[in-house]
Amino acid sequence: MLVRLLYASRAVDSSTEAIASILAHSRQYNPALGITGILCYGGDVFLQAIEGGRMAVSELYGHIQRDPRHKDVVLLDYEEISERRFGGWTMGTVNLLKLNHSILLKYSEKAELDPYAASGKVSLALLEELMATASIIGRA
Repeated sequence: MLVRLLYASRAVDSSTEAIASILAHSRQYNPALGITGILCYGGDVFLQAIEGGRMAVSELYGHIQRDPRHKDVVLLDYEEISERRFGGWTMGTVNLLKLNHSILLKYSEKAELDPYAASGKVSLALLEELMATASIIGRA
């Protein structure tokens, strides 16, 4: 049973080193758990999609909720899926500060990431567009 979970959170520390640490941890442990996904960040806001088995995704989300590096963790969308959309990345990344702001403006009131003010479906559509425009970087 594959699922996709989409959540938003705020970073306690949004420094380059802190983001690199989160990504390194994801890339180290996600493959063994069968987890794939992408992490978008801009300023102190994270928008992350994680895909994998139901138990693995649920356990990872519980860990994220307790992780002291995150605050204001909120579930945006959760669904059973027949196939992965973000299966090419153990954890791909998008630094929204380096992105063409017209993409953000297409999905929100302002050209800034605010998943707290958007529906989960709109946030997922943003991630899909970032994938389609090759804005996601990372490694498998």
